[in-house]
Amino acid sequence: MTHYDLILRNADIATVGDRYTADIGVRGGRIVAIAQALEGEASETLDAAGRLVTPGGVDGHVHLDQPTSDGSKFADDFFTGTRSAACGGTTTVLPFALQFKGHSLQEAVDDYHRRAEGKAVIDYAFHLIVSDPTKDVTQRELPALIEQGYTSIKVYMTYDDLKLGDRQIIEVLAAARKHGAMTMIHAENSDCIAWLTEQLLEAGLTAPRYHSSSRPMAVEREATHRAIALAELLDTPILIVHVSGREAIEQIHWARGRGLPVFAETCPQYLFLSAEDLGIDPDHPMKGAGCICSPPPRDKANQQFVWNGLSSGLFTIVSSDHAPFSMGGEGGKLAGGEEASFDRIPNGVPGIETRLPLLMSEGVLAGRIDIHRFVELTSTHPARLYGLYPRKGTIAVGSDADLVVWDVFEPGQARTLTNTMLHHAVDYTPYEGMQLRAWPAITLSRGRTVWANGVFDAAPGSGEFLPCLRPQVPRNASPIGKWL
Repeated sequence: MTHYDLILRNADIATVGDRYTADIGVRGGRIVAIAQALEGEASETLDAAGRLVTPGGVDGHVHLDQPTSDGSKFADDFFTGTRSAACGGTTTVLPFALQFKGHSLQEAVDDYHRRAEGKAVIDYAFHLIVSDPTKDVTQRELPALIEQGYTSIKVYMTYDDLKLGDRQIIEVLAAARKHGAMTMIHAENSDCIAWLTEQLLEAGLTAPRYHSSSRPMAVEREATHRAIALAELLDTPILIVHVSGREAIEQIHWARGRGLPVFAETCPQYLFLSAEDLGIDPDHPMKGAGCICSPPPRDKANQQFVWNGLSSGLFTIVSSDHAPFSMGGEGGKLAGGEEASFDRIPNGVPGIETRLPLLMSEGVLAGRIDIHRFVELTSTHPARLYGLYPRKGTIAVGSDADLVVWDVFEPGQARTLTNTMLHHAVDYTPYEGMQLRAWPAITLSRGRTVWANGVFDAAPGSGEFLPCLRPQVPRNASPIGKWL
């Protein structure tokens, strides 16, 4: 008789293209059988009891224990961050190995492996952040690292310690194109931000709400258009990360209309937060610091444009952009003092655990997107984009047994989200008080139960590092032939 390590019975399975009821058999961490009534014995049996089962989430944009140069400090390391991810239904994360100027990319990768070793409880891969694209980096280090499975590269158009000029971005894009990597671009115009920030501070406008004024939509729109133009010049795909506003969305529509391989990512903060959340609370004047991120949340009317992009197919993935700065403590949001100006408050919000429940509650159950689009945005597409599919991102024979069994609540039984429910090391959530109609009941990572019925159970270091394949996106024969 066939023996399995685990059988998950009576699962209402949803993938990008299908929905059906079946049992799932797991052996050696992989799915080895799917059948309506799976026969055989198992060391462990779980009953989904007809509940919805989706592939484990793949969060393609998180920051964990990332070194900084400004005194700020991330609250989550690879244990607390991946623990939080698992409790929220995410089974694979992709944080960033950050190159400091004057240092090599290999140093960054080695350092990040040291930070992750013995801590991660779910599987992970690394993106590369290139901040110093010397000839040695673009011609020797990048090709070697791409070959080893670091197949995605992030570049910044803003932040003094990270930003690249157009010529430097072109050099990175050329290397990525030649060696088959995906380039992620943080698109904001640095000079515009610097000038606006200077004007605001000189006028004494220093509160958190003025962070939004220093980064209006035009700043994101211009940089998005420029990033698209540079990618068009090189005829290479790019992903515009954390797209926040309708004006940047219009630029991506324009690029798609020209047939350009421009992909787009958005995040829950642009669906659920607004510029009002940066506003002044008379009783807590610095409360808005907890919602400072870049690009910033826009006006409430803008949220509908982001939802429209999700339902229409404009957005490729939804990531958390988890940037876990606590409000208090060393290196936190308010480490510079209760009167710190907005430009001295670390950028980023936590969200690794709330990404999937928020999108399931307000996307699928509210009728804004269907369950297949949910799976596509949160699991299948990030796995494809970053070279982890079909090992990750789907429910299929041969894939890792990364599965989420969902509890769905009736409207009158919705749960109120509080930070005490969460498993990160951050002292707040920007989504405090939101009503949730869904939460993972069980999370399986390679067939291991890491979260079940309110109990986390996974050993530090049980997650594995995953080298990535090159993303499968079309490229023409020559990067510059059409211009000659």
